Amino acid sequence: MSDAPGLAVVTGASSGIGRAFAESLAAQGHAVLLVARREDRLRELAERLAEAYAVPASVCVADLATPQGRERCRAAVDATPRPPEVAVLNAGFGTRGPLAGLDREREGEEVALNCLGVVDLGVHVLPGMVERGRGTIVVVSSASGYLPVPYMSTYAATKAFGLRWAEGLAYELRGTGVRAIAVCPGPTRTEFTTGVPEGRLYEALRRDTPQDVVEATWRALARGRSRVPTGAIARLTAAATRVVPRRLVVAAAGAIHRPRQGPGPSR
Repeated sequence: MSDAPGLAVVTGASSGIGRAFAESLAAQGHAVLLVARREDRLRELAERLAEAYAVPASVCVADLATPQGRERCRAAVDATPRPPEVAVLNAGFGTRGPLAGLDREREGEEVALNCLGVVDLGVHVLPGMVERGRGTIVVVSSASGYLPVPYMSTYAATKAFGLRWAEGLAYELRGTGVRAIAVCPGPTRTEFTTGVPEGRLYEALRRDTPQDVVEATWRALARGRSRVPTGAIARLTAAATRVVPRRLVVAAAGAIHRPRQGPGPSR
């Protein structure tokens, strides 16, 4: 088997944390397959990474909330010359507001992308990684995955799913040479938002960059960890869920995330 790094697949690669993971993996010499819905951004990034790091960079334009998009992504992975060695399962979106007032189909799409999109690609690439004894699965969860979050109930539940899925998988993979980790960012300077009211406090909390998240992930993997909260807010959230009574944690989350205006979904 060649010692050259294998393929790195990054979903949600067109911006933010996904883009930062793609940059880091290309810098490590991985061929990259960039997956997202925005073709123009994907192609711009692929061209830049190929030129900057002299690695193969391809794109797959797909909406992983749909069966057709997930099938297209699997086919793109199978069509690449290098076998998958890293899968960064980052694609996702969030909705915010009282659940009774949110759109049923949109909530279903959120579950499909944030949960099924993770499982579908993860299970597709995992057997080959185990057979080769080499690979890494990175699930981008959220600090919201540590606790129930009123007014973001669906989002927090999907992120809890990713966190638990990655932790269970990490245990299963012991001794195989394949690793799995859930990364749980707090407020980060990206385009992503679940509609939390912006202002001085919110912007003050968004101190971490996508690069900070990526670097924290690699450090945690090197230490053999299966999950990592990134940023002060995420670490505080993780700690609070261990020592503060559950009802108080949920009440605090509800007070923070209660809408001041109308629902604000983003993707």
